[in-house]
Amino acid sequence: MESDIKIIDARGSFCPGPLMELIKGIRQEPVGTVLEIWSSDRGSAKDIPEWVARAGHELVANIEENNIFKVQVKRLK
Repeated sequence: MESDIKIIDARGSFCPGPLMELIKGIRQEPVGTVLEIWSSDRGSAKDIPEWVARAGHELVANIEENNIFKVQVKRLK
């Protein structure tokens, strides 16, 4: 299943950069795709899940690893 995850590396980008990268990426992928955004901006761990809820997608995971925030989002529509 891991190979089905599309990684978007937005480390070094600051709000709203990582969210904009996710929005751009999610528009290019078919419904059902899981995207994982990597961000070094702490705000992404809060902002991205809020956007996901408003946009009607599914938050799969929201973890911090070595000061990198990894947020997985499944495109639902």
